[in-house]
Amino acid sequence: MTTDLRPWRGVLVATALPLNDDLSVNYGKYAEHCAWLVENGCDGVVPNGSLGEYQVLTPEERAKVVETAVAAIGGERVMPGVAAYGSAESRRWAEQARDAGCASVMLLPPNAYRADERAVLAHYAEVAKAGLPVVAYNNPIDTKVDLVPELLATLHGEGFIQGVKEFSGDVRRAYRLAELAPELDLLIGADDVLLELAIAGAKGWVAGYPNALPKSSVELYRAATRGDLDTALPLYRQLHPLLRWDSKVEFVQAIKLSMDIAGRHGGACRPPRVPLLPGQEAAVRAATEKALAAGLA
Repeated sequence: MTTDLRPWRGVLVATALPLNDDLSVNYGKYAEHCAWLVENGCDGVVPNGSLGEYQVLTPEERAKVVETAVAAIGGERVMPGVAAYGSAESRRWAEQARDAGCASVMLLPPNAYRADERAVLAHYAEVAKAGLPVVAYNNPIDTKVDLVPELLATLHGEGFIQGVKEFSGDVRRAYRLAELAPELDLLIGADDVLLELAIAGAKGWVAGYPNALPKSSVELYRAATRGDLDTALPLYRQLHPLLRWDSKVEFVQAIKLSMDIAGRHGGACRPPRVPLLPGQEAAVRAATEKALAAGLA
């Protein structure tokens, strides 16, 4: 467990959201899931990210998800996603997180259109006014806005962000970012580049697959960040057939399926997400069962 004054450090799980058969949110299962993750070595949770299907939640559901996580494990361990189409709405979600007792928030750039640098700066400046530390989320694949190291350094220099969840997949950026903004915390944003970014100096992991396999995932992260490749590399190879699903379009469905197979409550997704194709389901099932048979639960 992290005791650092920067609560976004360590393994923070981008939590999947358990749904009932009628696709309503099962808050009891969600609270249990957050507590179970911490009991199994994770440092905290990130509710209302893409893996948490925030885009298809009502405002009431989205707020209650944050409150449920805080009640389950304490606000210091909860870093909600506050992405929204407008800066004012993102700021309101950051204020809601603050009022609920959270210690930090995670923020995508504007994602309703391809924002330029001035718009990105204005967006982060607005949300920073809520008074909580902001971790940027760079996902140029989905948002079409790329927070390149130079822009991240500017955002950090202005005091708008304290860290970045890096999902571009370009591990070379870690070294450029360390040169330009050495005090900006790099967080691993894609499960399938965990080892590469850990070696490069990442301070945390906003993680997907610990939803299903927390203990082995945490063991992998801890070994990788302390440079213990004798432990990390074989474990990374074992887990990578699953970790790579975190970078696929169907990552929510895949992780929820692995959760179900591992005895957790994953369940269905809300539309427009649709079930995995038979071949995809078979691949996830086989990789999960192999991991479980190897004792990686």
